[in-house]
Amino acid sequence: MTLTVYGDYQGGGEAALKPILERLRQAFPDKLRVVFRAYPQVQLHDKATLAAQAAEAADLQGRFWEMYALLLGEQETWRDLEPAAFHDWLMSQAPQIGLDAEQFAADLQGAEVEKRLAEILGYTMEVQFPGTPILLINGQIYQGVYDYASLDSSIRLILLGDRQFNTCPPWVIDPEREYIATLQTEKGEVVIQLFPDKAPYTVNNFVFLAQQGWYDDITFHRVLEGFIAQTGDPSGTGLGGPGYFILDEISPDLRFDRAGVVGMANAGPNTNGSQFFITYGPAEHLNGRYTIFGQVISGMEVLEQLRPRDPQPGQWLMPGDKLLGIRIEER
Repeated sequence: MTLTVYGDYQGGGEAALKPILERLRQAFPDKLRVVFRAYPQVQLHDKATLAAQAAEAADLQGRFWEMYALLLGEQETWRDLEPAAFHDWLMSQAPQIGLDAEQFAADLQGAEVEKRLAEILGYTMEVQFPGTPILLINGQIYQGVYDYASLDSSIRLILLGDRQFNTCPPWVIDPEREYIATLQTEKGEVVIQLFPDKAPYTVNNFVFLAQQGWYDDITFHRVLEGFIAQTGDPSGTGLGGPGYFILDEISPDLRFDRAGVVGMANAGPNTNGSQFFITYGPAEHLNGRYTIFGQVISGMEVLEQLRPRDPQPGQWLMPGDKLLGIRIEER
């Protein structure tokens, strides 16, 4: 996927965004491409044009990103300089980032950079963004907060699309049979008795996803002591699902009245997907709102060892303990 930034090298928002972009590139080395396009705010910044010229001149020697890093990383050094002093500063810094200074000086005022700058100014007139920086993800303007946590979540959710399904799962279970699910975690195994007789569509969905590897190498993204441990979202954000919803199957015979009850997480009635949770104790307030489709029969001590994790909007957390996979046994 491509994250495109339209920005002004003299803008404070661009300087603040730089370390966030670097961190994202490190987090998604094989999945994310970052593109920076100059969008000089000439009415606001007296060196916007010259900075854009410097980046394009550096690009002619294959040093665009080095100049990008210099301009934004050292912005406080040159931001308040007069344009002539800024030009001198650029010339003094050119060799430090591997540029041939004489070639850089010639290119800075050369025909190729002049042509590129004309194109840059042309599209700024055409697009007319209200300000900078502006972020686009795969060509669509990003409307979220410009912080690492929000961008990380957005990228993970978009990448999840490659794994999602276009239709609800086919029928893969026999409701008359018995099904045991073994959760293989970093801390040990948790064995669950599934309830195909009480929640056949939910169990069928769970077994299908497990067989497809949906639950392989993901995280317990929400672990609240004394309440629940939740997983089932490969994006790790708590917002991802398999690309479809299945209906609720609320059985009057099943209640959240003990530890180890397995329920489907949802965002409201009939919005079940792939996320599920396991209770650490009675949680009667969940009754009638969430489908129960299983019960832990061994391994509660493993769940008790999971690292607590309470994700909040705009907050970035280290990944939780891993769910390595789910093994299904039919009897």
